[in-house]
Amino acid sequence: MAPKLLFLASVSAASLLAASPAVAQSEAGAAVASPGTAQAIDGSQPPAAQEQSPDDIVVTGVRASIVGAINRRRESTQIVDSVVAEDVGKLPDNNVVEALQRVTGVQVTDRGQGEAAGIQIRGLPDALTTLNGRNIFTAAGQSFSLQDISANLIKRVDIFKTRAADQIETGLAGQVDVVTRRPFDFDGFAISALARGIYDQEADKFNPNGALLISDRWETGIGDIGVLVNGSYTRSKFRTMSTTAGAFVPFATLNPPAGSGLAGFQRIFPAATDPLTGQFINAPALGNWQVGTETGLPTAPGSTINVNGVDTPYYLSRDAVFSSDLYGKRERPSVNVALQWAPNSSSVYTAEAYYAGFRNETFNSLQFSFVDFWANPVAPEVYDGTNIVKSRVANSVYGFNSADYSRSQTDSFVYALNGKWDVGEHGGIVADVAYQTSTNKTAFFAMRTDRVANQITTDFNAGGGIPSYHFDNDALLADPSVWNVAQLYDNSGRDKGSAITGTLDGFYRWDTGFLRQIKAGFRFDNRRASSEIRTADAAALNRPLSSLPAGATFTNSDFFEGRGDVPTSWVSANGYYNYANADQIRGLYGLKTSDQLTLTKVFDVDETTLAAYMQADAQVTIFGRPLNLQGGFRYVTVDTDATFRDRFNNGAISRASPGSARFLPSFTARYDITSAIRARFNYGETLRRPNFGDINPNFNLVGDLTNVGYGSGSAGTAGLKPTTSKNYDVALEWYFDRSSAITVTGFRREIDGLVVPVSQLESIPNNGIVAGATNNFVISRPANASNGVLKGVEVGLTYFPTYLPSVLNGLGFQGSLTLLDSDQNVPIYNNSGQQVGEQRSGFFGVSDLSYNATLAYDNGPVGARLSYVYRNAWQARYEARLFANPLGVWRRAEASLDLQLTARLTDRLGLTFDAVNLTRTKQQEYYRFDNVGDKDRYNLGTVLIPRTFAVGVRYSFN
Repeated sequence: MAPKLLFLASVSAASLLAASPAVAQSEAGAAVASPGTAQAIDGSQPPAAQEQSPDDIVVTGVRASIVGAINRRRESTQIVDSVVAEDVGKLPDNNVVEALQRVTGVQVTDRGQGEAAGIQIRGLPDALTTLNGRNIFTAAGQSFSLQDISANLIKRVDIFKTRAADQIETGLAGQVDVVTRRPFDFDGFAISALARGIYDQEADKFNPNGALLISDRWETGIGDIGVLVNGSYTRSKFRTMSTTAGAFVPFATLNPPAGSGLAGFQRIFPAATDPLTGQFINAPALGNWQVGTETGLPTAPGSTINVNGVDTPYYLSRDAVFSSDLYGKRERPSVNVALQWAPNSSSVYTAEAYYAGFRNETFNSLQFSFVDFWANPVAPEVYDGTNIVKSRVANSVYGFNSADYSRSQTDSFVYALNGKWDVGEHGGIVADVAYQTSTNKTAFFAMRTDRVANQITTDFNAGGGIPSYHFDNDALLADPSVWNVAQLYDNSGRDKGSAITGTLDGFYRWDTGFLRQIKAGFRFDNRRASSEIRTADAAALNRPLSSLPAGATFTNSDFFEGRGDVPTSWVSANGYYNYANADQIRGLYGLKTSDQLTLTKVFDVDETTLAAYMQADAQVTIFGRPLNLQGGFRYVTVDTDATFRDRFNNGAISRASPGSARFLPSFTARYDITSAIRARFNYGETLRRPNFGDINPNFNLVGDLTNVGYGSGSAGTAGLKPTTSKNYDVALEWYFDRSSAITVTGFRREIDGLVVPVSQLESIPNNGIVAGATNNFVISRPANASNGVLKGVEVGLTYFPTYLPSVLNGLGFQGSLTLLDSDQNVPIYNNSGQQVGEQRSGFFGVSDLSYNATLAYDNGPVGARLSYVYRNAWQARYEARLFANPLGVWRRAEASLDLQLTARLTDRLGLTFDAVNLTRTKQQEYYRFDNVGDKDRYNLGTVLIPRTFAVGVRYSFN
């Protein structure tokens, strides 16, 4: 590694001596103007200076935030969309992810558990996350959980969809840069306070949300000095309810053929295979069918399976139905502190610290019943023209309730020092050093209770994709005396991450001529990560739930709020009680108590990244209009040293060094067709590095909890390589008024080395699993086994007409439309891990159509947004390879209607009202792969998405 370091340092030093580079990597293009100068430290004019002239009408509130976002894109070299806070401490949403869902090309991927929790940019999920341009992460992960960043602390969020050489190279999806406030953003003393109460309708709880910002700056004998402190606290108590029709498995018909060994309507479990030949071994009542194939078993009437040498017709029915009632509490404290010093007009020094905390507690009361026993079989109802069962009655069915309690705690700190210096009139240098740490602790404590019910009647889709089911006596669900105390699961873990990062950038510019600016820079990053876990389980106690101490049981009520024909109440162990009395419960099961528990380290990673770039800006005139050109390259080398410990093999140690080195070119052209119309072209190359957990070759195992004959598990691949992408973007933008614009962008991503799961059946003895004990597991490993293309078009429109009469003045529209198409080769593997074929498939998470429309109003003291967000159906993930249904799990189309209102009582005091998910939409999934599967006959789960209302007061003085 030493020769690479010397080479990169020499490149950077030579570039700086030539008076080069620019926009600091630590600033990601968001430079801050130095006091006393009209230009930013990178040589470009700051957006504020471009947005206003003495004759402009100054706008505030909702319209100001939209205008700010338009100008941010207009003046950027790259294609960048932004969300700008309309005032100090006020983004128009509860968290950063919710704010981003209205940005062109951005899609929200998960709205469960009381908030929007993840985004995809143009269908890709791996955006580089930065804070004030600095790469940030959560614990041992490669990215930061954006929902953990309080919206109250944010000045602006930039979404870079193209990349220049001076930007960090990771993230195929793009870059999300969160920009916080600094004291030099204000002319002097500033204070802002926000207090809100948020009502969650499903949880029937009020939650607090508060923030306070204080900032001041002074002119002193040693220059300008500014100090800012910005803090926020949010708490959310939520309830997430879901009900699900289980996976498909084959069953005999009511009159199976002689010789099959099957009784009427008996479940057909898969036959064993010969370990040498892979051929099925005939046995009575066991079928020669392979679990987890891409398209599942055939659904035509009369389809057969070979059972004990006999072709046997079968039904496809569900193995279970179940409901989940999850209660949660989430807290997020966060603080940002910044100190700035400008000793003169040519230098600025910034010291800042950022803390983000996350506390999460959930208790999931799960009610699960198999629908797969064949005692006294009753003829089912099937869908016309298929062998798929729509409804049935099952007798003597086994079921369990599970009290799953989880806790997690994350603490992330970022400390940074930044210096910016003008070198003469045309040059500058930016230096930045940052240190960050992040720790995540988790705990999981679950107790099952079980019983055998006399009878269950089930309609797997009673309407709208929601199943209906009832027992012969639903009242027994809430009787603790009929439930047996069953298995216990006791797990915990701790992930740690840290990094020290240094960047050095410089630039030199010219006001005339072809060459306008040269930039160069160097980045050093040393990242450390580790993971520790502990797992334990125990077999059933075989005593009634009613025999446990008082307070050890929990009974829910009003489940699913009448939005489905399912049981509304059941008893389970009390997860809160169990965790609070964990050692007492462990003692009942004979497990180790807390004074004997230790975590086992499973991996350590030490990774050093070195990068250098050179970039040039030029300008020529074509037909009297400027054509701006920017080109450069980035060279990055990664040296990774990883150590892994195998918990199932006496802590055996293995090592891996999956390093890489790449040149990444980029080029951008921006042509001003007229003063209002701009065209852009960009080419760039980016990459996605494997998550550290994906290169860990050791097993994570789960026993055979649903009696399919196999457990499941996962393991990493030590030799996993980065995924790379060649990116093309063409955009046409018309800024037809100061507050109005139309943008059209076409893009194409050619991606090599996509990671897909490869599964195979493996025997892993001496694994220590008690609950669902087995030696056989279907293990999934990641592999760079696929290539693909993602392409699309996105259209954005912002329109604030200037001709409306007085009461309508300030009415405007903001919206976008994104069309996506993706295609990749998907290898098909058998249970021996051998590739037996290949199919074409779209990318996970890609909706071919998404759009958002916001009606905005800003007139006098009133501001309002009414926003509708929609995305079409998309493939979310693969099902575990244990069943007979299509492998793909798809989400139905989703939409959300949200409202924000603000009323300025005075120039400093305002009221806010927010409503999210006014139409109470649901999150629903179904099975599908290629052309097999649909949302009606293959329906899966339905989650109720909370509707929330918030009322707040905001005070601001600056």
